[in-house]
Amino acid sequence: MLNVHAIDTRGVEDRWGCTECRCNLYNVTVDEFGGPLPPGYRGGLDCCYDHTQCKLRQGFKGAKRSLYLRYTVKWVDWDIHILPLKIYILDFTDNWKRISNSTGLDVEHDCRIEYDVEPCSVNGDVDGKCVDSKKLSLIMPNGGYVIYGVAHQHAGGIISTLYREDGQVICSSNALYGDGEEVGNEAGYVVGMSTCYPKPGSIKIANGETLILEANYSSTQFHTGVMSLFYLLVADQAEAL
Repeated sequence: MLNVHAIDTRGVEDRWGCTECRCNLYNVTVDEFGGPLPPGYRGGLDCCYDHTQCKLRQGFKGAKRSLYLRYTVKWVDWDIHILPLKIYILDFTDNWKRISNSTGLDVEHDCRIEYDVEPCSVNGDVDGKCVDSKKLSLIMPNGGYVIYGVAHQHAGGIISTLYREDGQVICSSNALYGDGEEVGNEAGYVVGMSTCYPKPGSIKIANGETLILEANYSSTQFHTGVMSLFYLLVADQAEAL
């Protein structure tokens, strides 16, 4: 499955506001299903769904154009040396809670996917720096050996880190920014995230272990609809039999 969200910023009044889906720039008052927007909702996915248009500069008329997506699929034939993996997507906005009367790890999840970052002129700075730093404590229902980790952040993102309660870092993923004009290196945009490939068997998460997810964004300016996701691939055993 490919999930693609493309925003045309040609000729718009506020490029950054458009990419952050500011509701006032899209002139949107209801979501894609016709329902009212949440109270105080200023921007995000609910304001830039299919067929919405960000506000253009007066007099601008852009030509219609077609876009194409090129991708490569690779695979290997299954054999005994291939280990099955569990895929976890950790969401900083998950207001999870343990199910009532449960003594196990059964939980209900309420992932809101996105959130806003207030400027440091509102919330103040951290050690003299304009950084919005948030932490989430979560329980891993099933552990295993960490094979791969990477975060997902939007423009303004700095770093996202997953670590144990004692402070031991499992994976840190830094936002990588472009500095040019060519495709894949656009200045000011997040063009990638650093990844973690720990040595097989070196990092193990215990069943039911509590982990901390920390997400840092620059708060020199206001941001809407940002995300802080963390993708984790975990294997039950360190090496194939």
